[in-house]
Amino acid sequence: MISVGSTGAYEIGPTVTIVPAGRNVDAWSHKTYLGPGGGGAGSLWRGHLMIVVGLTGNIGSGKSTVAQLLSERGATIIDADVLARRAVECGTPAYDKIVKRWGTSIIGLDRELDRAALRRTVFSDATQLEELNEIVHPEVENLRQRLLDDARQRGDRIVVCDIPLLFEKHMAPRFDRIILVDAPRPLRLERLVRDRGLRETEAMDMIAAQMPAELKRAGADFIIENAGTLNALEQSVAEVWTQLVQEADSHVAYS
Repeated sequence: MISVGSTGAYEIGPTVTIVPAGRNVDAWSHKTYLGPGGGGAGSLWRGHLMIVVGLTGNIGSGKSTVAQLLSERGATIIDADVLARRAVECGTPAYDKIVKRWGTSIIGLDRELDRAALRRTVFSDATQLEELNEIVHPEVENLRQRLLDDARQRGDRIVVCDIPLLFEKHMAPRFDRIILVDAPRPLRLERLVRDRGLRETEAMDMIAAQMPAELKRAGADFIIENAGTLNALEQSVAEVWTQLVQEADSHVAYS
């Protein structure tokens, strides 16, 4: 059953909130959503609209699990973490810049970057973290754009870009829809320590390095609360997927 809350957002079940299309809820920039007269990042191809979705969520929220569930339902996934690893492979321009800046102590025995060592160095220092982001993010964006172009050529209908720092990097205007995965901070900390084997202080530094999820909620079209079971999360993702498919099907190009 779909109900409308006092804010005008649709609530589907206890774990998904959907902001109505056409409403500007981006707190950081003027984003145009799809809808009558709308534009956004979507592209018409072969008579159908390709919807480009931004998927984000603070570390430990379960964003990667949501990406996997969307993939199983037919979405094309472009994962920023995968692109970031590719962007800093040995011999790439970003790799050379990172080694020049932080030295050989962050290089592993295989000559690739020791990501754990680099993480320990930069996540406790906002200035160094920003330096790293300025090196890596342009390369990641180039790779993402190539994959989006490939998806358009194939005629893909729904492409989901998994981007942890979507709001921090002011990328919201690039997407037709934004999904935010959220969970309480103590639960996210517990997951990082339990599932990733991080020290609690290291996990706390990583959480603190990101914009609080509370500030991101106003900029999302779909908010998935992931504090329950996997079955509950699967149901939430299915509901969001249904909305995305309906939207893709309703935008047909007329020549």
